[in-house]
Amino acid sequence: MIKKENGKNALAFVIASVMIDSIGLGIIIPVLPNLLTELTGNPLNEAALHGGGLTFVYALMHFIFMPILGALSDAYGRRKVMLSSLFFLGIDYLIMGFAPSLIFLYLGRTLSGAASATYATANAYIADVSPPKKRAQNFGLIGAAFGIGFILGPAIGGFLSQYGTRVPFFAASAFSLVNVIYGLFFLPETLNKEHRRKFSWKRANPLGTLKSITALPQLGLFLSAIFLFSMAHYVYPSTYSFYTQEKFAWSGRDVGISLGFFGIMTAFVQGFLIRKAIPKIGMVKSVFIGLSMSCLAYFGLGMAINTYWVYAFLIPAALGGLASPAIMNLMSVRVPQNAQGELQGANGAITSLAMIISPLIMTRLFHHFGDRDEGFYFPGAPFIFSSLLVMVGALIFIKAVRSIPEIKPEQDRN
Repeated sequence: MIKKENGKNALAFVIASVMIDSIGLGIIIPVLPNLLTELTGNPLNEAALHGGGLTFVYALMHFIFMPILGALSDAYGRRKVMLSSLFFLGIDYLIMGFAPSLIFLYLGRTLSGAASATYATANAYIADVSPPKKRAQNFGLIGAAFGIGFILGPAIGGFLSQYGTRVPFFAASAFSLVNVIYGLFFLPETLNKEHRRKFSWKRANPLGTLKSITALPQLGLFLSAIFLFSMAHYVYPSTYSFYTQEKFAWSGRDVGISLGFFGIMTAFVQGFLIRKAIPKIGMVKSVFIGLSMSCLAYFGLGMAINTYWVYAFLIPAALGGLASPAIMNLMSVRVPQNAQGELQGANGAITSLAMIISPLIMTRLFHHFGDRDEGFYFPGAPFIFSSLLVMVGALIFIKAVRSIPEIKPEQDRN
């Protein structure tokens, strides 16, 4: 049984950790296109291909190592895995900040992909310390923390970019490493030894984890839907900066401000609205509302004709955040406590697989349709494709929920 005080400390640290990580991620987004054009000497639509390549390398390592780290957290506790992850993320940003060539950027992304257990372990922490009825709301706090980080991160990155394209990377490293120091003193362990299980390589690999988790009722369909939703979502980190700079001639500062606005909306949705909406309308309706808003946002952004249009559709994009915590809760209540890390590892493997595939597709769509010399110029094509992915994923989710009986909290007490 988790002590109430430790549970509060763990929840507070996880929220702070995710916020700081999102600050680190947000800091570099506005300047990454400029750094790639600087290192390659290529125009934006060509540099975007390397943006997709960097995401591919990160996601491939993420896909391989996330289940391993999730299983390690089930065997040895959450704390060690969490702190190690944050430390190597800090090293990654340093490598990228000093990178004299593209190969060092790829090296940094390889390292951070292998160590990036932050979100899977954070979600396992939430499952450890939250009663079933409050898990969706607490999962939503992670999204809110991410949103707050995105309020600060891009704004800081846009501001620091005036001092050089490398400076934001050093700031991101400092945020991560300071968080490690904080965690060494204040992060408690939430998985008691009696709830741990032996580490197994057979289960601690992407295919083994997915096979183990998808054997549970309905989780296979859920994970298939999450895969498509994640495919759609990765249009943002892979092409948003390139798209807005290409179509609207935005600067890194402009990108940072827009992402800060998106962060404010996301923080409101996941920090406040979810806690009010889910208890009133339920998990399933929350998912459908979130998916509808996401579909609308992708389509609107793809068809955007000016800056005001972009900002208008970032609002339903934030409302799309209603879906993720509810889906995670629907899965979480179907596995015992000593498998929460494995579940989050499986979820991480699925989202990482989407991250491997999606940027390659999205950046190539942008490369092809963002070339003004080609016959059909339509740089918003990746966002329209994302809208279609959400539609298909919603159909799969409908198939899943039709066969799900009502779940009682007692079913989670194993």
